[in-house]
Amino acid sequence: MEAFLYQATIYLGAAVIAVPIAARLGLGSVLGYLAAGIIVGPVLHLVGAETQELQHVAEFGIVMMLFLIGLELDPRALWDMRHRLVGLGGLQISVTTLAIMVCAMALGENWSSALAIGLALSLSSTAIVLQTLSEKGLMRTNGGRSAFSVLLTQDIAVIPILAFLPLLAMREVMHLDPDGSIDRALPTDHADHHEALSLVEGLPGWGVTLVTIAAVAVIVLAGIYLTRPLFRFIHATNLREMYTALALSIVVGISFLMQLVGLSPALGAFLAGVVLANSEFRHELESDLEPFKGLFLGLFFITVGAGFSLRAFFVDPLDLIAMALLVTAVKGLVLFLLGRAFGLRGRDQWLFTLGLAQAGEFGFVLVAFSIQQNVIPAGASEKLLLVIALSMLITPLLFILYDLLSKRMKDNTPIHEPDTIDREGPVIIAGIGRFGQIVNRLVQASGFTTIVLDHDMSTIQLMRRFGFKGFLGDPTRPDILKAAGLSRARVLVAAMDDRDSVTKLVGYARRQRDDLHIIARAYDRQHVFELYQAGANDIVREMFDSSLRAGRYVLENVGLSEYEAANAEQTFYAHDRYTVRELAQLWKPGVAPVENDAYIARARKLEKELEAALLEAAAKEDKKRA
Repeated sequence: MEAFLYQATIYLGAAVIAVPIAARLGLGSVLGYLAAGIIVGPVLHLVGAETQELQHVAEFGIVMMLFLIGLELDPRALWDMRHRLVGLGGLQISVTTLAIMVCAMALGENWSSALAIGLALSLSSTAIVLQTLSEKGLMRTNGGRSAFSVLLTQDIAVIPILAFLPLLAMREVMHLDPDGSIDRALPTDHADHHEALSLVEGLPGWGVTLVTIAAVAVIVLAGIYLTRPLFRFIHATNLREMYTALALSIVVGISFLMQLVGLSPALGAFLAGVVLANSEFRHELESDLEPFKGLFLGLFFITVGAGFSLRAFFVDPLDLIAMALLVTAVKGLVLFLLGRAFGLRGRDQWLFTLGLAQAGEFGFVLVAFSIQQNVIPAGASEKLLLVIALSMLITPLLFILYDLLSKRMKDNTPIHEPDTIDREGPVIIAGIGRFGQIVNRLVQASGFTTIVLDHDMSTIQLMRRFGFKGFLGDPTRPDILKAAGLSRARVLVAAMDDRDSVTKLVGYARRQRDDLHIIARAYDRQHVFELYQAGANDIVREMFDSSLRAGRYVLENVGLSEYEAANAEQTFYAHDRYTVRELAQLWKPGVAPVENDAYIARARKLEKELEAALLEAAAKEDKKRA
């Protein structure tokens, strides 16, 4: 017991320290876990022989992750992305696997081992890439969306790859005895694996494939016809912990059944997730399994790091670094050519190329599984794991390189000449996104002419398809505003997405006309203060009204009547407008509110006044009813 508590303290403590540091440095949690494992393992020798046994338990995190990936797959979204998934993603895996396979064979590996190595190294790091794209705000770019499509294809491809590797194993481990009979050599250090294969012992490769198809059919049918009634039965008990127990039972049970027929537990877990993706209990499953997945997955990466052999690395570090760079270069070349073939250019092409050029966390899984199946020689495992880890460590440097290249590149967005504005109206609406379009529809439907300006060509074209007139042009440009009739308009609505552009437009319009009524869209309260000083008459926080209405719904469902909730909403609205005007007098540009003592003191006093106003309003209503 003491040994278990000691090991648990070491692993958890290392993760708690290393992972936040790695995240703060922008390296991602996966590299943090790997670093933690390297520190407690080969560096400090705080853990030892038990790491390999613990890794088998921690691999359960991979199974859970694939189950959750299956739960998140929406068939309609996959269909919309089919060209990138099948075309771009499929070609990336196929061509990269072939290229690395050729390199591995040139280094002396046989074809089956080289193919397994190519498959393992063709996959990129979903965890690192998606986190970096999100942090840098690159997910919505064309390059980011293409990278996401390839990563999704790779995640899905793990399943058939895991099902395919045992077929390579069958060919690899069979050999002819002198008498001509076939002898199947099984791993001697995995008794449980021998036990699992016993159910398919003697079957040829096509027989194993048929068993795979049958197991898939059983899981799909059970998921459709058995799990939903079982979930409803558990739901009737009103015991929250039973959901967790059932979720774990599904994953553990399917993993066990798949092992009985010698297949990957991850295959069954993924299929079960896809079957349950449209279940009404999907979100319960996700919330119940997410903590276990994170814990086991983190533990898996720590054990991988703890199992690294620094001695093997320092035997020939230049060779390992060269191999990692070779893998990165080969993948990068393939990605660059595919990106160009699929229409990516400039920043998007380099983001796609550099972002996916590393090996990934699934490479650890495929290498470990290939060794268990006798596809990859055990002697090559340490080098492969180190090459994968080194290529992942290179990833932050690749994104830094992308940033440097991006700054030197011109924007590939085509520049369109502004439209000739051939009419005027009393209302100018600058920006026709999700905010401005509502304003425009209401004003036009009420019989007033609007002049709509937006700098985005696709937005203007979309408007025109729905029958709304709009003009292409940057609303902050003086010549565009002059052509739109700023000198004669009665109202200007500044509704752009970019807060700095809104402030710039309000300031310019106010300097041109003191009598113009300006309505401005604000991002938050601080932006309200900026627009107030710039000269806006009416300032609308983009989330304020919708949040206020949501608050009223809450009050209606916790005991207040509709009238009482509406009265509270109106009281809050009036007091908040008063609060903003008061705090605007104390707000100082360039000074954070938390550093403004007078601002904080006034804000606290106003909050107490709000509570008193709400209590007073409620008391008045009680008195009226009495």
